[in-house]
Amino acid sequence: MAKLSHDPLWPRAGGWPALADLEPDETADLALVGVPTWRTSLSPTGAHTTPAAIREALRRYSPALMPDRGVGPREEAEDLDVLTIVDAGDVDEPDGPEGEARVGDAVAAASARSSVVMALGGDNSLTMPVALGVWGDWLATAGLITLDAHYDLRDGVSNGSPVRRLIEAGLDGRRVVQIGIADFANSRHYADRAEELGITVVHRDELQRRPITDVFAEALEIAGAAGGPIHVDLDVDVCDRSVAPGCPASVPGGISAWELRAAARAAGASAAVSSVDLAEVDATADAPDGRTVRLAALCVLEVATGIGLR
Repeated sequence: MAKLSHDPLWPRAGGWPALADLEPDETADLALVGVPTWRTSLSPTGAHTTPAAIREALRRYSPALMPDRGVGPREEAEDLDVLTIVDAGDVDEPDGPEGEARVGDAVAAASARSSVVMALGGDNSLTMPVALGVWGDWLATAGLITLDAHYDLRDGVSNGSPVRRLIEAGLDGRRVVQIGIADFANSRHYADRAEELGITVVHRDELQRRPITDVFAEALEIAGAAGGPIHVDLDVDVCDRSVAPGCPASVPGGISAWELRAAARAAGASAAVSSVDLAEVDATADAPDGRTVRLAALCVLEVATGIGLR
């Protein structure tokens, strides 16, 4: 990244202190954990480079929120510099059984010291160990919301299987909501599997008829029906390929960047959401202007903004 300008009146986002720097009795509002999964990806990917790229892209943004005439003062979030945000660094070699165990331990430790854990992927295989690590003993009442063009119900162990694996681990399919499922990006077999498991599926076209904020509010009710913690998977390939060219499986006709950002903010604003992940961005395949990674970085800021609204 080119050298950024310096303006003392224009602070930059990112560059947050390490989780280990918290005082013993201090907790954070948001803890970032890099989970650079990539070895089981169904598509060639350099997704393991993305956590570092997101951290770098965060420096392009400020922590300031602008006044919105359509929102009352009491409803506005404060600038992000009032929040305590920490970074737990990256999990080393997070793929495979031993790697997933390391991910589980890392996110459990971060969750114990923060209100929300946000995992920076990596391909979508990170969703399984991140969710289980944060949920811990709450798996039986937990819920899952995915923003994804794909079901991720494939057999085997890959970035196409985390939802199936979570259900096999004990997650109730009736508390899974999948938003953005797209035509021509899935098989009839997995659509039938989703129905058999009781998953609520929101087709991408439904988002043409309903605001993303309304859909997400409904998803929170379904995923949180048992009162347990909710994990939100933000698979950036749910977006239109014009705004997410760095996602190997993004397709033309996906959702807009604004819709993904709105969902990220809504996730942060819900007290039921304990963890969020960002998945499927390959920083090495991004457009020259870095638009996909920059969108992922904005989702970090949107989740933090939502936390400020709690």
